[in-house]
Amino acid sequence: MSDDELEAIRSRRMQELQGIQGQQQKQEMMQQQQQAINSLLNQVLDQQARARLNTIMVAKPEKGKQMESVIVQMATSGQIGSKLSENDLIALVERVNAQTQKTTTVKFDRRRAALDDDDDW
Repeated sequence: MSDDELEAIRSRRMQELQGIQGQQQKQEMMQQQQQAINSLLNQVLDQQARARLNTIMVAKPEKGKQMESVIVQMATSGQIGSKLSENDLIALVERVNAQTQKTTTVKFDRRRAALDDDDDW
């Protein structure tokens, strides 16, 4: 092998190693962020409220993440004075649901569907 080929192999290997290290650093950062969020939630939620939030996370992961972020935002901005109880969490969930509720409408066009029974007789 020539020196150029060896250098190319070394540079590829270094890039691979740096990519692996970058992925590991990202994973570690994600874990640290999740631990920080969990510790903050444990500080602002009582035991029943934390259990309720975990139940929401299992049933509807998107809604659970949304509620987590709302609670973290409220806690970091100082809107939460004491620990939230389960009833407080339920009220917060209902308030968020009311704000983000989506309405669906179904429009049925009879002319295009041609489902008139009058033509059959």
